[in-house]
Amino acid sequence: MKFEDFEIEGEDFATLLEESEKNTETNTVTTGEIVILNDDNFVVSIAGKEGRIPLSEITNTDGTVKYKVGDKITVMIVGTRGENLSLSYKKVLQKAKFDEFFAKYGEEPEDVVVEGTVVSVKPRAGFVVQDDEGMEYFMPMAQGFLKAHGAVGKKIKAAVLKAKPETSSIVISRRKLIEESQKNKEEKIAQLMENNEPRTGIVKKITSYGMFVDLGGIDGLVNYNEISYKGPVNPSAYFKEGDEITAVMKSYDKEKGHLSLSIKDALANPWEEMRDALDVGDTITVTVSNFESYGAFVDLGNDIEGLLHISEISHNKNVKNPKDYLEIGQEINVEVIDLDCDKRRLRVSLKSLQPKPFQTFIKENKVGDVVKGTVATLTDFGAFISLGTVDGLLHNEEATWDSGSKCKDIYKKGDEVEVKIIKIDTEKENISLSVKALQDSPAQKFEKEHNNGDIIKSTIKDIKDFGIFVKLEDNLDGLIRKEDMVQAEEGTEEPKIGDEIEAVVVNIDKQKNRVRLSVRRLASQKDRDMLESVNDDSSMTLGDALVGKLK
Repeated sequence: MKFEDFEIEGEDFATLLEESEKNTETNTVTTGEIVILNDDNFVVSIAGKEGRIPLSEITNTDGTVKYKVGDKITVMIVGTRGENLSLSYKKVLQKAKFDEFFAKYGEEPEDVVVEGTVVSVKPRAGFVVQDDEGMEYFMPMAQGFLKAHGAVGKKIKAAVLKAKPETSSIVISRRKLIEESQKNKEEKIAQLMENNEPRTGIVKKITSYGMFVDLGGIDGLVNYNEISYKGPVNPSAYFKEGDEITAVMKSYDKEKGHLSLSIKDALANPWEEMRDALDVGDTITVTVSNFESYGAFVDLGNDIEGLLHISEISHNKNVKNPKDYLEIGQEINVEVIDLDCDKRRLRVSLKSLQPKPFQTFIKENKVGDVVKGTVATLTDFGAFISLGTVDGLLHNEEATWDSGSKCKDIYKKGDEVEVKIIKIDTEKENISLSVKALQDSPAQKFEKEHNNGDIIKSTIKDIKDFGIFVKLEDNLDGLIRKEDMVQAEEGTEEPKIGDEIEAVVVNIDKQKNRVRLSVRRLASQKDRDMLESVNDDSSMTLGDALVGKLK
């Protein structure tokens, strides 16, 4: 390819290059004498004519000046302006460098790459690039793959296209180098992916999403998902820039030029190794490695992490934060409760290795014991009472002897309450509690003042098919069953709610809080009492008593 073949916005490079040099009348190298030297420039006299040159062209890097007034100096006449000459000492050095380059590579060098810094931009033409030796190159705008704005100061690499002896200029192309590099990269990647073996690379840069790795001139990205079998990890926690790693190529996006690498795929798959080594129910020792709001992750030490869900940390149902129970780096024993090597899923439990609170509770407590607890939850049917590590149920019926009241009417969450254990269901692991079992029932209070056989008067509260309920003291009801009533005489009104009725106490059930009454027994008892009173009266015969009774 010749440099004249490159077009720039409709104009060929040769034309632009000629225009950029149109003020040059000659490139004659000659010797003159320094006649003036000041802080900014120096003047050289040549055959009666003078030319001014910037002092920077003869200033060393340490600030000293190479020449003094009266010294002879070799310069290049690059043009004339009336009686004045346009001179350059720098171009003499450039020409020497060019002659050396031309002698080595010729007019159309092949496979020559230069590296330098953009020192200036020629509008619509291109960039002037200078290497570390001071050699300048010209890079046409279309060959830059570079925006003109902000280009000055940028370090680049470029391929040499042409060396032009008549102007001592060298044309370079960054575009050609990039395109050739991309082509070579694609060919090399294709070859490497055919035999995709693990390869050694150097970490060039670490980001939050992964690492850029140099695989011998080819850069690829190791995503943070491809570093460890644990899943997404922080790359900087595992590597630093300059580290040597081993990776395999996963994929290549030709359009974007993105090469994806994997470190974990270059390693033995620990999930496959664990398939035959671990099973559900096994107890293993792990290290707490990370916390999330829903639990903790534990490290098995072989690049595998398992999930310890918050519900599997403790039998205490009120666990809110795993940090309250565990610490990073802490070693714990856990039980494997779920293992799927194909899906790379492992779930473990800490609480399954701990004694069940229910079993501990029933070893220390039995039915009939009185314990203290705290109201944990209120429901329509009762309240759950926290007894430390277990809960017991206080049903509405066991909360009070007042049948119309509920737990939510009596207690609020957090209240301390003393209860009696009335039932323990070992199969369902349920504990039934009672408050009223600690109190005298209305029937017990009634018994203290009444005995079986006492005759009492009460008011009819309700009438059912099976009998009549009457209202006694202290919210206590009495029941007169149908068979304990007497048949009403003809013309007598049937009993109704609100009527007063007299009956005898026949049974007091303190546990069930019930009192049985009988009207039928009342009549028999009155007859018996009368007969006993007759037997006690010596002046009256039995016949007289019966006659009186009949009357």
